[in-house]
Amino acid sequence: MKRLFISVSGGFLIVGFLTASALAWDYEGHRLVNQLALASLPTNFPAFVHAPATAERIAFLAGEPDRWRNVAREELPLSNCSGPDHYIDVEQLADYGLKPDLLPIMRGDFIADLAVVRKAHPEKFTEFNNPRNVDHTRELVGLLPWAIAENYGKLKSCFAYLRAFEEDGTPEELANAQANVVYVMGVMGHYVGDAAQPLHTTIHHHGWKADKIPNPNNYSTNYGFHSKIDGFLRSSGANEKELASRLKPAHLVTINGRTAKPEEIFQAAMIFVMEQNKLVEPLYQLEKEGKLPGEGSPGAPEGKAFLEGQLIKAAEFLGDIWYTAYEQAPPDTFLKRELTHRKHVSENTDSKTRTP
Repeated sequence: MKRLFISVSGGFLIVGFLTASALAWDYEGHRLVNQLALASLPTNFPAFVHAPATAERIAFLAGEPDRWRNVAREELPLSNCSGPDHYIDVEQLADYGLKPDLLPIMRGDFIADLAVVRKAHPEKFTEFNNPRNVDHTRELVGLLPWAIAENYGKLKSCFAYLRAFEEDGTPEELANAQANVVYVMGVMGHYVGDAAQPLHTTIHHHGWKADKIPNPNNYSTNYGFHSKIDGFLRSSGANEKELASRLKPAHLVTINGRTAKPEEIFQAAMIFVMEQNKLVEPLYQLEKEGKLPGEGSPGAPEGKAFLEGQLIKAAEFLGDIWYTAYEQAPPDTFLKRELTHRKHVSENTDSKTRTP
């Protein structure tokens, strides 16, 4: 099922279709996460990201991974590759004998682990033979924390070669390097936003799966529950400036009170996911008590505060990842060597040209 969205941003009218069953936050929510993350950055972060047109680009790119989904049924390789990056069904890990704190940091290793268990116990996973599983994603559990960690690596690379081009690049190379930083910042913000939506961390993503896990509290089994959470900004009237005033300044990502090593960003992402997963049942409880905004109702203050809090958590974690990628980016020694060589060749050529 698709529904029309219309948004006015930066003087442009944006019109498109969103698949209600596939999103975490609507475009407005993802956009807001990126905007708040920008507001959290310290003054020593590259200033070009705050230029009005650049900040608008970063905000716009928050919706990019969901736009890829709009052609998912026609582009199955794209759906298979990018679809699982939006979620991880934490409860399913137990079916494979896996623990959240012991997952491999590389997605290929994780996918291989899943395949080994399915091959050994095919009787446990007959649901994956569903003919609707045309993109072969149902057996992947979800790859959200890997998407976050991988984009952190991409952003480190962007900052590494940006610094090289700042020293010895042409104006065109510098502009392109900055554009790449902006692109990765904007797109990766989507996945951090997804991680802060508790329904993207659970098997109960579209209503409580009473056929899988007991439902003694009679939580909603309504498939539209997910869509209700995604679109809450339209009914809550959240104020960007007010939310920004509650942000903590971005700092290096930490694990257990210490700065995370570069190879530990995956663990940090997984810890963040698990913290949000603990909020799945409280979110369902708020819905049961009629305290969530939606369907023309502002809901109760508790529900609005809960959902705004999730957006702030996403923005703070995103700002921390952006800042950490900038601070931990290593020198791009290969590019630096190539640019230095190019400079020397150019200088020698110029010298020979000027010699009488």
